[in-house]
Amino acid sequence: MTRETALIVPVALTIAGSDSGGGAGIQADLRTFAFHCVHGTSAITCVTAQNTLGVNRVDALPAAAVVAQIQAVIADIGVQATKTGMLLDREIIQAVAQQVRELKIANLVVDPVMVSRTGAQLIDDAAVVSLREQLIPQATIVTPNRYEAQILGGLAVESLADMQEAARRIHQLGAQAVLVKGGGMLGELRGVDVWFDGQQLLTLTTSMVETTNTHGTGCTLAAAIAANLAKGKDLLTAVQLAKDYVTTALKYALSIGKGQGPVGHFFPLLAKTIE
Repeated sequence: MTRETALIVPVALTIAGSDSGGGAGIQADLRTFAFHCVHGTSAITCVTAQNTLGVNRVDALPAAAVVAQIQAVIADIGVQATKTGMLLDREIIQAVAQQVRELKIANLVVDPVMVSRTGAQLIDDAAVVSLREQLIPQATIVTPNRYEAQILGGLAVESLADMQEAARRIHQLGAQAVLVKGGGMLGELRGVDVWFDGQQLLTLTTSMVETTNTHGTGCTLAAAIAANLAKGKDLLTAVQLAKDYVTTALKYALSIGKGQGPVGHFFPLLAKTIE
């Protein structure tokens, strides 16, 4: 008779939308948690019908259903870190912000999914206000892309100096730290990120990977930060490790579908298949 080996592992929660194409959202988050040996839990905010070519439909869950999922996870399992992604509307954002406050959820990574990397706004202005005023002030770190940084910072982001100023302004909203992502920047700034925590203003770089299959990079980065926080890493180390993880995952990005494929979350296994 074989005895059970009971493992105690860190737990992370993703509060985000479902991507039917499997490249982003909770699907990307859970794969990222698993890679880092962190047990992944989820609270689904919306269900999307999408593939590598784009999003065809989005259906929001009631805010009460999102709250019930969060409470069920916290009450029984508990979490060491939480990541938010697509929250879709004001009601859901307000409900999530209230749960973070009441349940004292720590290590909160806010990926402020408002604008796509191409510049298309994904949530309405009322939802943006709720994100700025209710959720971001509770964040351990917020990870806006170029266009989200423009909205949150209230300035055009076209240079490194603009990224730095946006990081300073967003930090004033109350987040402990800000990572302005440069994936949507042009030229030498593409892929360059700016970190600001109120004291250190850093420019973080990694090697560039030439690929068009980048779907889910923002979700994956935020989830990797959360996973590393759940494992007890300090915040800046968690960010640096997450950037390295995404860079390697991009090297093994998946060429699937007719459009933009996702990153290769389980790249050690993928590497073995092509040896």
